[in-house]
Amino acid sequence: MLSFSDFIQQVFSNPVLLITVLLTLGVIFVNGWTDAPNAIATCIGTRCMGARSAIMLSAVFNFLGVLIMTHINSSVAFTISNMVDFGGNSQEALIALCAALFSIVVYSVAASWFGIPTSESHSLIAGLSGAAIAIQDGIGGINGSEWIKVIYGLVMSLLLGFMIGWIFCKLITIICARMDRRRTDGFFKGAQIFGAAAMSFMHGAQDGQKFIGVLFLGIAFCNGENGVSGLAIPVWLMLLCSLVMGLGTSVGGQKIIKSVGVDLVRLDKYQGFAADLSAAACLLLSSLFGIPVSTTHTKTSAIMGVGAVKRLSAINFGVVKDMMLTWVFTFPGCGLISFIMAKLFMAIF
Repeated sequence: MLSFSDFIQQVFSNPVLLITVLLTLGVIFVNGWTDAPNAIATCIGTRCMGARSAIMLSAVFNFLGVLIMTHINSSVAFTISNMVDFGGNSQEALIALCAALFSIVVYSVAASWFGIPTSESHSLIAGLSGAAIAIQDGIGGINGSEWIKVIYGLVMSLLLGFMIGWIFCKLITIICARMDRRRTDGFFKGAQIFGAAAMSFMHGAQDGQKFIGVLFLGIAFCNGENGVSGLAIPVWLMLLCSLVMGLGTSVGGQKIIKSVGVDLVRLDKYQGFAADLSAAACLLLSSLFGIPVSTTHTKTSAIMGVGAVKRLSAINFGVVKDMMLTWVFTFPGCGLISFIMAKLFMAIF
């Protein structure tokens, strides 16, 4: 197994690996900054915690989620690593991987400029797929048995998140129907803080593993391997990625918190708890089966399911439209940019 000191030596002796590592850590930081606030948005929206306290809570549990869950079950990381085939030339494969990561950054910046909704998870998958198709000159670069899990993830994030959110909230409504609202509010305030911690933990477990898988793939290519089959993820790599994601989360994302926790649907404390717990349950289930899902879409779907218990009109369907547009634009858009960049990078380097 590669030691951390050997990794540092390789990074500074291989410019392509250095760029790959910097881009991956940069994307992890941005993911912690922009996606992690979804985990605590409802907790802040229902006034169970202040913004800064909730952000610090999320930073700690994101760190723990990446570190602990990857150590226990790293199936999501291996799904990401094995969903594409970059061919037998490990140097060309490393260049193509670098191009894929660069494309994710380019697409994210361009999408933000034009106001197009994005998903870091979907951008990552599209970027890797585009680069693999470029280096293999066809869809032979796509591992269908692993890529199908992306389709499962789209269904799980939307339908399962909504269903579990609706069921959890309905059960709470029935159980607490005759209880004193003032007493239950006190209980659900604490329960929602627990739910936010669980959601933050599972965000780290899902999104952290995706980027660990990419970085692990880059290290394997640098060491002459064609893939990561039979290799074990080093603990120092888990620690490095979890630390960077925790730092990104600590920066906070106030605008995202407002969009998810306030604008999507107005929630009471018990509804916020139901949304957090149901989203965390959905993320745990998908992580155990190695299915990569969008944590943002899972949380948003859970909130919509909770809101639907009261009435469908409580849901802001404009946000639903944005989710659909994310799928429509991200896969072909980021995939095409990655394809072009991979061809360009291989021609230059």
